[in-house]
Amino acid sequence: MTPPPLYRLDGIRKRYGDRLALDVPALSLREGALYLLTGENGSGKSTMLQILAFLLPPSAGVLAYRGNPVEWREAALLPLRRQVSLLHQSPHLFDRSVADNVGYALKVRGTEEGAAHRRVVESLEAVGLSGFGARRARRLSGGERQRVALARALALSPRALLLDEPFSGVDKPSAAVIRDVIATLPARGTTVVLATHDPAPLRGQADDTLRLYEGALAGTGGADDG
Repeated sequence: MTPPPLYRLDGIRKRYGDRLALDVPALSLREGALYLLTGENGSGKSTMLQILAFLLPPSAGVLAYRGNPVEWREAALLPLRRQVSLLHQSPHLFDRSVADNVGYALKVRGTEEGAAHRRVVESLEAVGLSGFGARRARRLSGGERQRVALARALALSPRALLLDEPFSGVDKPSAAVIRDVIATLPARGTTVVLATHDPAPLRGQADDTLRLYEGALAGTGGADDG
């Protein structure tokens, strides 16, 4: 029996007043795949990511997660949100150590201290920041801060990782690290949706490209499409 897709969007629309910000008639996103979500600024990419992160309810339509329609009420959303990590273009970091930032959500979730420490160490190693744990997060470069935010997301072992322009304003070495880490995640079963206006860095490794134009899903295509 074929398992259901991780996400299924049917007739999803999001309006802000009279403006239709997102219009996705039908779309399935499977587990363990990398999707590039492309489009110009204002095309609806961030809106779609927030809906997939269960942070923003659609104005119409049904979002199903692992075959079950999402109920847009807080009690039902909390366990779903814990399975998804959303990495913003300009992630917020606390004015504390790098290790404290990476381990914050683990602490909130009650993860055992030893296990949390191991995840923090492993996640920082994955993004090339071993030995950075004691540094103040807000004193790092922009690229290093983005890698800390990625490590924080990885520490939670999310079923889905959603990224909003992760390469914007990031130095080349950090961009290369972020790209390489993202490329390894689908093989581990993580679904990745990466919103970008420039799909070039991961074009050859993505499973599919989703194109938005003025909020509408303009098409899908193989990762090597133009």
